[in-house]
Amino acid sequence: MGFRGRSKQVPFRSAGEVDAMAAAGAVVGAALVAVREAAKPGVSTLDLDAIAEDVIRSAGAVPSFKGYHGFPGSICSSVNDVVVHGIPNAQTVLAQGDLVSIDCGAILDGWHGDSAWTFGVGDLSDADADLSEATRLSMEAGIATMVDGARLTDISHAIELGTREAEKKFGRSFGIVAGYGGHGIGREMHMEPFLANEGKPNRGPRLVIGSTLAIEPMLTLGTTETSVLQDDWTVVTDDGSRAAHWEHTVVVTADGPRILTTRPV
Repeated sequence: MGFRGRSKQVPFRSAGEVDAMAAAGAVVGAALVAVREAAKPGVSTLDLDAIAEDVIRSAGAVPSFKGYHGFPGSICSSVNDVVVHGIPNAQTVLAQGDLVSIDCGAILDGWHGDSAWTFGVGDLSDADADLSEATRLSMEAGIATMVDGARLTDISHAIELGTREAEKKFGRSFGIVAGYGGHGIGREMHMEPFLANEGKPNRGPRLVIGSTLAIEPMLTLGTTETSVLQDDWTVVTDDGSRAAHWEHTVVVTADGPRILTTRPV
């Protein structure tokens, strides 16, 4: 289902509903921090999955990924050339220098939080560190555009411009992964509208106070093209280049964008 015309709005939540989403988002943030702290050489992605699930359930929440269209994990664990939707498993054991993207979601009192974070196991190469930081910066550029009265593709355009600015800053090219992007979020994890990570501004539905979106750029050190492995989930870069994925659930407020998936320091 698409959105057409200037009269459409990105779905919005009441102040109380936003606070409920923030509570779910805080659970996600805590799970991501716990996973990062545990991500050492010799640890499997299945180990990380168990840690995330324990944090989520201990908070009285439910992992939103587990069982979603049959997905078996509480996190998506995407290592090196895996872009998104990596299935946690005992065979994928982390090593020094790995680039790890963890995507995590939780449901608390019927509301969803969804966030992703890329980090290194030990020290990263300069290229991988630049890639992760470029992805974060492009996400931040998109988040900054989430203001009352903006239109959906203003965010897409800001993410694209943020990526190009990062290319200038780091002196290297980044691929914006084709076909994947952010989404509406609320009582369901994935809702309309789809949010592309590039495109022309001033199109699509308008943002209003209370509009909620998951903003999630995915960048690579090479191609924009990907393939899905035989498990029907794991998305990898076609050229084997490394990928990064950053995501926050964000709401429009009268004071500007508010991140709902905050991470404990």
